[in-house]
Amino acid sequence: MANRFRFGIRAKIVLGYMVSIICFVVSLIIVDQQMTSMQEERNYVIEHDMAVIDITNRIEKHLLDMQTGQRGYLITGDAAYLEPYTAAKAEWQKDYIRLNQLVSDNPSQQQRLETVKLTIEQWIESAGERAIALKKANDNAGIAEFYRKDPGKVYMNEMRSQFDIFRENQNQLTQERAAALNDRNAALKTALYVMLVMVTVISAAAATLLSGSILRTIHAVTQSIKEISTSVGGMQRRVEVSARDEIGDLGTAMNELLEDQEQKNWTKTKLAEVISMYQGVTDLSSLGHSFIDKITPLLDAVYGVLYVGTGRGEQRKLIRVASYAGEGELAVSPEAIHPGEGLVGQCAKENRMFHLEHVPDDYIRIASGLGSAVPKQVLIAPVEFEGRVTAVLELATLHAFTPVQLQLLDEILDTFGTTIDRVENQMEIERLLRESQAMTEELQSQAEEMQVQAEELQTQQEELRVSNEQLEEQNRFAEEKSRELEKIRIELEEYTEQLEQSSQYKSDFLANMSHELRTPLNSMLILSQLLAENAELGTEERQYAKVIHSSGNDLLTLINDILDLSKVEAGKVEIVPEEMSVTEFPLVMEYQFGKIAEQKGVRFVTRMEPDAPAIFWTDEHRLHQIVKNLLSNAFKFTDSGEVVLSIRRADPAVVADALPECPNETVLAISVADTGVGIPASKRDIIFEAFQQVDGTTSRKYGGTGLGLSICREFANLLGGTILLDSEEGRGSTFTILLPPLGQTKSHESAMMLSEASAAAESAVEAACTEGGEGHIEENRVTSASIHKEIFKNKKVLVVDDDARNRYTLQISLEAAGIEVTVAHNGQECMESLHREAEKFDLILMDIMMPVMDGYTTMRHIREMPEFDAVPIIALTAKAMKYDREKCLEAGASDYISKPLNMNQLFSLMRVWLTKV
Repeated sequence: MANRFRFGIRAKIVLGYMVSIICFVVSLIIVDQQMTSMQEERNYVIEHDMAVIDITNRIEKHLLDMQTGQRGYLITGDAAYLEPYTAAKAEWQKDYIRLNQLVSDNPSQQQRLETVKLTIEQWIESAGERAIALKKANDNAGIAEFYRKDPGKVYMNEMRSQFDIFRENQNQLTQERAAALNDRNAALKTALYVMLVMVTVISAAAATLLSGSILRTIHAVTQSIKEISTSVGGMQRRVEVSARDEIGDLGTAMNELLEDQEQKNWTKTKLAEVISMYQGVTDLSSLGHSFIDKITPLLDAVYGVLYVGTGRGEQRKLIRVASYAGEGELAVSPEAIHPGEGLVGQCAKENRMFHLEHVPDDYIRIASGLGSAVPKQVLIAPVEFEGRVTAVLELATLHAFTPVQLQLLDEILDTFGTTIDRVENQMEIERLLRESQAMTEELQSQAEEMQVQAEELQTQQEELRVSNEQLEEQNRFAEEKSRELEKIRIELEEYTEQLEQSSQYKSDFLANMSHELRTPLNSMLILSQLLAENAELGTEERQYAKVIHSSGNDLLTLINDILDLSKVEAGKVEIVPEEMSVTEFPLVMEYQFGKIAEQKGVRFVTRMEPDAPAIFWTDEHRLHQIVKNLLSNAFKFTDSGEVVLSIRRADPAVVADALPECPNETVLAISVADTGVGIPASKRDIIFEAFQQVDGTTSRKYGGTGLGLSICREFANLLGGTILLDSEEGRGSTFTILLPPLGQTKSHESAMMLSEASAAAESAVEAACTEGGEGHIEENRVTSASIHKEIFKNKKVLVVDDDARNRYTLQISLEAAGIEVTVAHNGQECMESLHREAEKFDLILMDIMMPVMDGYTTMRHIREMPEFDAVPIIALTAKAMKYDREKCLEAGASDYISKPLNMNQLFSLMRVWLTKV
């Protein structure tokens, strides 16, 4: 009857929960179907829509790669830039096919994609392939026309717009699908709430019906527990429950609790026994043997070894102090182990326990008188104190360690670390006590020795008194020397100030000399050029004018060389690193020296080796000056044969010998070789000195001042390189420039410095290349005035200069170009002319060094007047020193040109500013 009653309760419980479970399962099925459908739609959005956007971006990236490769090939001519172009050209079509498949369910997107395809094909046909074909044909004119029209820009902009519209429509479709998913998610939440209410109601009803019968069974178990707690030896008694339900589980849990409590009592008892064993132990060896002999059988182990740490830092190691069943011939553990060696060392290093549950047969064997066996488990545990490992314990057992044994081991090791530290401290105290006793005995011995030394010190004091008197005399001598050194220091400071003042005098002298020499040279060069180009004069008269012009250029070259050399020696030359195109360098030199080679009947050859870099970082302006000077010398001293300019990567062995401090990187080598007179071996060192040539005969025959090579060497040193010479007298010379790349730091002043020096550099090269001949002017018979006459017609220019010669030459030249000229003698007259003229001037040529009001002040006053704020002002100055251009631009000048004026350069500059206006 009882069994049927229990069965009825179980049946009721099962029936109640089955109803709840059935309702719950049905609801879960419905929810699962909804979630599966939503998951499929979500996956479609992720895998389809995101893939569409990703492929669209890849197609656009392919187009960017094609455009970048095309432009790189057009700029450098390097076929390597066509690799990304060709690869992208093939890949975009594959991605287009994949994208077209993904949007096959959307006709409008397919139509937009087809429009994008047509636009891409039009760009490839009209811009990509066409420009590459022009570059392969070396049609520079066609390339220039292509860049001027830039047909590909329209298609590229149209493609970006089409891609944006395509992505925008795709994103809109994605948003619509996401909104639908949100609506279905809301419906799913409502279904979940309904299911929760249903399950809650059914469960509450079942709980009410079953609680009565369950409580009666629990009361019976509670009564049994009370009887156990009040009886003697209750910890050995157990709750007897025959019910095979939750009440039975409660009785089982109570029995397990009793067993756990019994195990804890056993653990505390054994721990107390181990702690009591520590009492009276004063050394680690005794402590180790007592501990290992107690702990090994306590944990049912058959083998054990204890290591204690000694030393600090790199000297720290673990020493074996005791073992169990491992002494004598059976000992297999090492005497000492360093942290990290084996599992014991790793345990000490990581401060964690190693529990080996599957020990191999050859690991260790436990021997007895009857035989040996392999342990089943090995335990390696650290013993720590205040976060550091003080010892390591290793145990082996023939059976598995129980959780109770492991818990007991943890608690024992916690107290054992403190015990080890206490014993070590006690041993240290005993050691210090022994040392203290020894030191006390030693101090007594030293006291007796000090008594003897005290008597000796009395004798030494007398000797020290005599020595002090001698030291005082030496101190007086040292003070006198200090006063003399101070006097010398003051004299050196005064001398340094005098040197700085002398350097300033030198700079001022160079600036004034430049101004005073360039001012008359300006008039002489311009008038002689006008006379040489005047067809109304006779042939002999024009020849006279050419000789005057050539001599003036020679004098200008000498002035520029002296100024450059002075700037280098004064340390006032700035190096401006910038990116330089090495591939264009030979073309520039051919353009500048091709005509010179043709005049002298000398063959001019340029070579660009394959290993030469296409781009190089250096001061391009200074490098041009060096190479132009070397080429000028080569043509000057070569009457027949050839001049060869070669560019290559320098030989590492040569670089290591010539530039030992140069880092291991690309070093550029530029060689200028000629078949001229050559240089004797005895003269190769002095030719790089200022004003030095091979001999007087060479100077008289070929002319020149001997400054060119000196300037080249100084500039090469400033660029971090050097110049090598290989020459044979009578057969020619080879000058090789070795240049390491400078730091890739672009100065914001680089453009200004290059334009400031360009006029002087060009005039110096022209003069050097045409020394001894007057054919230079003859080849430029077409005057700059006639070239620009149409542009200058009816233009009004105000010329402001205090020198009558300059005003005269400028007025003649400008009027010959069709310009209406007004002159002013100084800045004051310039201001009066500006106020007096009813019509505005189109341009102002402003001299700098003038009486009454100089050019700087005049330009500042002009820029303060709103009606003249936009009038271009070109500063004309005979100064060629540092920062002249910056000072002019800060004062209000639109541009800057130095004297002596090159009329072609002046007319070109005026043309630029007049067309801007």
